[in-house]
Amino acid sequence: MQQVLSALTMPSDKNIRYLLVILAAILVMMAATSGGTFFSLTNLQSMSSQMPLLGILALAMAICMLTGGINLSIIASTNACGLVMASIITQAPDSTWMLIAALAAGLVTAIIIGIANGMLIAYVGVSPILATLGMMTFINGLNLLISGGSVISGFPEALLVLGNGTVAGIPMPLILFAVFALGLWGLLEHTPLGRYIYLIGSNEKATRFSGINTQKALVYVYIISSILCWIAAIIMMAKFNSAKAGYGESYLLIAILAAVLGGIHPDGGFGRIIGIVLALVVLQTLESGLNILGVSSYLTMTLWGAILIIFISLQRFRS
Repeated sequence: MQQVLSALTMPSDKNIRYLLVILAAILVMMAATSGGTFFSLTNLQSMSSQMPLLGILALAMAICMLTGGINLSIIASTNACGLVMASIITQAPDSTWMLIAALAAGLVTAIIIGIANGMLIAYVGVSPILATLGMMTFINGLNLLISGGSVISGFPEALLVLGNGTVAGIPMPLILFAVFALGLWGLLEHTPLGRYIYLIGSNEKATRFSGINTQKALVYVYIISSILCWIAAIIMMAKFNSAKAGYGESYLLIAILAAVLGGIHPDGGFGRIIGIVLALVVLQTLESGLNILGVSSYLTMTLWGAILIIFISLQRFRS
């Protein structure tokens, strides 16, 4: 095992080592304190059905952070896609064509938001934090206007199965997360756009002078981020059988936490999808274990923050 870990030479691989050590420590603690409850099939299925929604949002955040940017509008975008789809579906809940139209409308909504974010950042020159903060505020206002602040519910079984169904005992949300995590990994590791993303995060000016169209690449990045928000919206609608303007507000900071804990450098240029997946497993394992032990959810947030502080301190110490 040590030989395998020693063979990892990329800057972010030390993050993977730290995450594996933290995960092992949590598992040992749970084995010693919770008996077999934590490792029961029911609890493992519960954990695997809760993690994917946050996981998709963390991926949406991470791809922007890899360029040295950020996307503060991921939750607002997710709710916007959800409300648009819910408004169409509820017109004829039993119609397959209406469901297809709703999904297409949600995708178009995500692409429009992504283009708007990308254009503001790449062509207008607005800083990512200000551009996406403004977009978040704008979309939140539209969301409240569309829904009137109320819940839209009543979706067909074909949609609900995506949030609550299983395949061979594996929750559907986890399968969706695995598919899109692998897809994003493939894009980052094996496509020209993926290389451009890392280069932009390392040094955007040098990348632009080398002949790469960094503006076009940034627009694509924010479109991909918004499309991931569309997937998150589908999972959220399916799990809750409803859509609302205020869903998932606490997920924004946790998505940033998961991305940074997973090894995404805040200034861009470094980070791997496997790190984010491990970070999500660590966070979900800790939360589920503490819930079983009856620990307050407020303390869970405190421990998440403590893990991040310790993690960053270890990185600084080793560097």
